[in-house]
Amino acid sequence: MTETVADSGIFHRIAKFFVENQDERTTGWFLSGSMTPLIIILVTYLYFCLYAGPRYMAKRKPFKLEGLLIAYNAIQVVLSVWLVYEGIMGGWNGVYNLRCQPVDYSRDPIAMRMAGAVWAYYICKVVELLDTVFFVLRKKQNQISFLHLYHHTLMPVCGFIGVKYFAGGHGTLLGVINSFIHVCMYAYYMLAAMGPKVQQYLWWKPYLTKMQIVQFVIVFFHTLQVQFQPTCGYPKSIAALLTLNAALFIYMFSMFYIKSYLRAAKRPSKKDGTEVNNNLLDCKPKQEEQTDAEEVDSRQRLVASDGEKKDL
Repeated sequence: MTETVADSGIFHRIAKFFVENQDERTTGWFLSGSMTPLIIILVTYLYFCLYAGPRYMAKRKPFKLEGLLIAYNAIQVVLSVWLVYEGIMGGWNGVYNLRCQPVDYSRDPIAMRMAGAVWAYYICKVVELLDTVFFVLRKKQNQISFLHLYHHTLMPVCGFIGVKYFAGGHGTLLGVINSFIHVCMYAYYMLAAMGPKVQQYLWWKPYLTKMQIVQFVIVFFHTLQVQFQPTCGYPKSIAALLTLNAALFIYMFSMFYIKSYLRAAKRPSKKDGTEVNNNLLDCKPKQEEQTDAEEVDSRQRLVASDGEKKDL
């Protein structure tokens, strides 16, 4: 029987690779058996955030979600701290090799602990889709940029691939570093949601973007080095994809930082900003944070002015 192009070609080899290399330890874990549920979630997410949500909110007032955001961000801080701890105890406490660390597919307690951390990281990336949902409900559609959507859509996909095929090893350093960044990031959001009295102390917001850039620079070189180690047992193709993705994020976050902070500093009257996660990367720190207070003050002055006119 003559083989078809699909049977003998690259697609067949790719399909065969993914079938034969599934991690049997994680197959039955929640949202890890098949990619179909995740695809449905992501398609629904994009449809709501880009079409259905804005259309629903078009003639409605923005939802006041201050209390919900404080609780949500507090939970994210706790989860991120736990993920950092689990990632360190699962291998990056000296057991793993920074130069090359193959995936341990055994059921050794340490290997299983790291696999569990990878799965938890993946689930957290799915939960973080709520960041964009909150934007829509608060009518901040201008904050839903390409960078935001790319980041939030890609990370759950990477998480699924990690759980399904590479639940451990070299690439997990990304999750540990990223979770640490999220501790700082969601702590900032939580404090910012508490109102103007706290917001005046959040001068360190631009450093969150710098931390994001440094994060991806570390991941870039950490994964790139695998290509120069012929005997390394970690898949070079996966390392290459992680390197490429890190390079893309370095570029996008750097361009954002230049636009939002360096150029904005030269044009203080221009309001321009983008949020990547919940409130991240908003380059309107003082002006927007004081909007409500200034509006109230303005109304009070108008009332006082009317009173003076009546007295006259």
